[in-house]
Amino acid sequence: MSYLTGEFECKLDNKGRMMIPAGLKKKLPEAEKEGLVINRGFEKYLVIYTKQEWDKKLDELNKLNQYEKKNIEFIRYFTRGATELSVDAAGRVNLPQGLLDYAGIGTDVVLNCQMTKIEMWDRVAYQAMIENEPEDFAKLAEEVMGDKRRGDVA
Repeated sequence: MSYLTGEFECKLDNKGRMMIPAGLKKKLPEAEKEGLVINRGFEKYLVIYTKQEWDKKLDELNKLNQYEKKNIEFIRYFTRGATELSVDAAGRVNLPQGLLDYAGIGTDVVLNCQMTKIEMWDRVAYQAMIENEPEDFAKLAEEVMGDKRRGDVA
């Protein structure tokens, strides 16, 4: 799978179904066959993974020592609510109401692609988050990315 990019505005129907945007669907050819997985994000949003990417996350979690309390708690809270989604013949997915409630998602949503996952936000909450951009984004970029040691640098 190539990296996912883009921002897509969608609407949920009254049954909690969402049509996967055509531009995004093209980037997810395996989704119709293998399905997707949706889960809670670290904040009030949801995260959608391809089944293959979700399995990678589970492989990482499986390497943790499950006798340590903090690992058990992390695994429990990270995986709670994770639900497999099937894409129907019309290109829609039926989203679990409990997860929609958790994230405060109403009818209007934004899908924000981030490399190997898709964040799903309520449109109003997404706008508020985007408008809260750090005052000095260049400084944040320097702190996060500026001191990366590249293998190709002598």
